[in-house]
Amino acid sequence: MISRRNIRIKVMQSLYALDTNLESDLGFGIDRLTSDHPDYSRMIIKYVKVLDDKIDQASYLFTLSLYYMVRVAQYTEIDANNRASKLLRTQEDLNVSTKFAGNEFVWSLLDNKTFVEAVKDKKLEQVVEKDEIKQLYNILQESELYKSYVSEESRTPEGDKKMFWDVWTQLMYEHEVFNTLMTEKNEEWEDDKELVYMLIENYVQKRKGTNFLNFISADKKQFAHDLLKTTIDKSGYLMELIHPRLKNWDAERVAHIDLILLKMGIAEFLYFPTVPTKVTINEYIEIAKTYSTPQSSQFINGVLDNILKSLEKENKVRKAVRP
Repeated sequence: MISRRNIRIKVMQSLYALDTNLESDLGFGIDRLTSDHPDYSRMIIKYVKVLDDKIDQASYLFTLSLYYMVRVAQYTEIDANNRASKLLRTQEDLNVSTKFAGNEFVWSLLDNKTFVEAVKDKKLEQVVEKDEIKQLYNILQESELYKSYVSEESRTPEGDKKMFWDVWTQLMYEHEVFNTLMTEKNEEWEDDKELVYMLIENYVQKRKGTNFLNFISADKKQFAHDLLKTTIDKSGYLMELIHPRLKNWDAERVAHIDLILLKMGIAEFLYFPTVPTKVTINEYIEIAKTYSTPQSSQFINGVLDNILKSLEKENKVRKAVRP
């Protein structure tokens, strides 16, 4: 389910955490953590675990976000029943729409056995509180997009898809109330919300066959571990390749994240023969657009392209030939 771009983001975050902690605890960065350092093996083991935990955390937040969506949709029926049971009912009380509860995308989650099992495994029923659902439902009910959706008597797959996506983007992902709730549930929400957005976007486009219990395949986990270990192990050498290309830039002002992305990209050029160089460059450009400064994508593109040409001239880039 998780893509290689998502994995690269998690590796980047793990490397950033390692680099920051090394500077704080030992007084030097990742570039000086060589294999003969007494803490090297311990650090590798620790940050592979950090990486795995970050991937698990992304899975948790992804499933939790979708579970909130389901619970809010289900609350439309609870509200309709409560209002219809009032002693003094108005005509409005008798005509509360439950259309969102029957949304095709909501039901595809409820019908997905792996989603139901993931909710159970992660104990999300204990995490999400009724008052939170009611609060989100009230926001939904007052929104123009909801009023427009329920005013249309007919139901179409396109309409359900648009509604599901609009509720996620406008009333949850972009809404202060939902972001506050998620931060209270997990303090890393702000770091992961962009990734969760990508995961839900991918789910909306390709929901069929989604396995919530197999968030990351064995080969992708191996790729994640290899990319992390290689970037740590070769960090000093990778920085030697980068440094001469910074002469036209203020090295002190180059974003920390950019240097990590550059090292990861060069590591892929040199040590990952099955990953095409064009894919590597494009991936890190896109990650920089989301996670670094406004100028970072151009910077990443220029430096990686320059280093790639130099490495290719020296015949150091060896990629597997596809049959």
